[in-house]
Amino acid sequence: MLNAFEPRVVLQEVPGEVSLAWLVTGCPLACSGCHSQDSWDPAAGTLLTPERLQGWLTRYQGLLTCVLFFGGEWDRDALLPLLRLAREQGLKTCLYSGRDRVSQTLMAELDYLKTGAWVAHLGGLDSRHSNQRLICLHSGGSLNHHFWRRS
Repeated sequence: MLNAFEPRVVLQEVPGEVSLAWLVTGCPLACSGCHSQDSWDPAAGTLLTPERLQGWLTRYQGLLTCVLFFGGEWDRDALLPLLRLAREQGLKTCLYSGRDRVSQTLMAELDYLKTGAWVAHLGGLDSRHSNQRLICLHSGGSLNHHFWRRS
């Protein structure tokens, strides 16, 4: 079972996509300096079911191109039906994980995958020194350069 906060429509987390983003609660990593510490509690938020996801997809039908989950890989059996539901409706899927790897079963349902725990001195995707990587799984290419500021 996964809980999540109310989703937001976001434009920057997946380059070129209009994403419905879900912040899944219960992250077991508890990275030092995490900007989403309120999501560490697995009881926070509301149960994220296929029916709840479908309601939001219907609400934004025709406006979205992607569904993004910030976390949830720790409960593969709960996340898989959500990813599959999004893909059945022609939407791309993305997972932001703090882990370095996720299961092949999850990867088979993803178009994009961000990996790597938050390490403050390395920065996030907007840092050229980050340990985090956002990958397009179809091409294998890194999308990190989309986040770098031009100087």
